Amino acid sequence: MPDRSTGSRPTIYDVADEAGVAISTVSRVLNGSHEVSDATRGRVQEAIRKLQFQPQRIARNLAQQSTTSIAVALPSATSMFFVEMLKGVKDALRDEDIDLLLCNLGSSQPYKTLQRFLNRGAVDGLLLMSLPIEGAVAEQLLSFQAPVVLLGSRYEGLDTYWWDDSEGAQMATSYLIEQGHRRIGLITAQAWSTSARPRLDGYRKALSDAGIAYDPELVVAGETSKHAGYSEEAGAEAMEMLLALEEPPTAVFAASDVQAYGAWSHARDTGLLIPRDLSIVGYDDLKLSRFLDLTTVTQGMQEAGFQATQRLLARLAGRAEEERVDVQLPLSLAVRGSTLLASAS
Repeated sequence: MPDRSTGSRPTIYDVADEAGVAISTVSRVLNGSHEVSDATRGRVQEAIRKLQFQPQRIARNLAQQSTTSIAVALPSATSMFFVEMLKGVKDALRDEDIDLLLCNLGSSQPYKTLQRFLNRGAVDGLLLMSLPIEGAVAEQLLSFQAPVVLLGSRYEGLDTYWWDDSEGAQMATSYLIEQGHRRIGLITAQAWSTSARPRLDGYRKALSDAGIAYDPELVVAGETSKHAGYSEEAGAEAMEMLLALEEPPTAVFAASDVQAYGAWSHARDTGLLIPRDLSIVGYDDLKLSRFLDLTTVTQGMQEAGFQATQRLLARLAGRAEEERVDVQLPLSLAVRGSTLLASAS
């Protein structure tokens, strides 16, 4: 057990050592989970009393009677995709006396940024958006001294709200195949993105189900890493590469609406008309997509942000059911004017 002669404040690690359990078990006890046996819970509670342990933020709030705060950690606070989800977060907090903090993880070193934020431990709850959970970060989240809800990713032991990106990509690609397209480009994103791999998998499955051979030269990503590659610039760069192929595609599935905007703009600049010369499908259904008449996969980001935040609030209030939730959010395809039958294009 750590030496306390220095008078330092006990930590969650000290509690785990004293009780002889994992830090994730201490976290579950602190969050009121019934996934812990009564005997183990008793040992943890006794260790908490013995060490006079209080999570840092909660202790500060009790002493200062300060407002509760929750943080939203996300890859980009300026991306239209995340802005839509943040609208739902703010809707859920409208009548709550809770401070909202944003942690912009960025796209260069998102895990290091998140780890630094978690080490501070200065919030009462955390909503983490669209970052794959792995390794040391997973352990930190499980042992974090406040409730954590994931939106757009999954990890056992945490409340999660997620979309099946493979299903959405398959839906979009299958629709283009139904329209008679056989040479379909995919504009993808940075490999570390939560959704990049499953959307590629869904694209490939749709091709396979239709008996269409997979052609890797039709799968491209822009050079820019801005917003994990889900940017207009990346979409334009990727479209330039696709149109430079000896046999360009007749349709393009962009793995985000914002990429689709850039792809559409570049195609137009080269003299192509959408959808007469090229069909385009996006992914997200941002508000601008309705004005552009873009066919796209609808995710309902604002509602997703609202639901995930409601869950976090329930955890904070101690009124959530004890079992962790694993909620698959619905997807649909909004068919608009950016796609056309291949025979008519």
